[in-house]
Amino acid sequence: MTVKMLAEIGTGRLLGLQIVGREGAAKRVDIGAVALTAGLTVEEMTALDLGYAPPFSPVWDPVLVAARKAAEKVAAGRCD
Repeated sequence: MTVKMLAEIGTGRLLGLQIVGREGAAKRVDIGAVALTAGLTVEEMTALDLGYAPPFSPVWDPVLVAARKAAEKVAAGRCD
């Protein structure tokens, strides 16, 4: 699964999310849709409490991993 997350430098506001993958990709897009609707920042997204079931999902959800990476880049003022 590949997750691409876009955030506004300065505010950290989530601007967009793209996910490509097999099982679970479609449901994870819902996380991004809710975050966009709520106006969350990528930093706020790192604190989301998502469902976890060992047979179906990893401990660290790919969306949360992407949010942490995006938050680090926003904090550093990077846009790469």
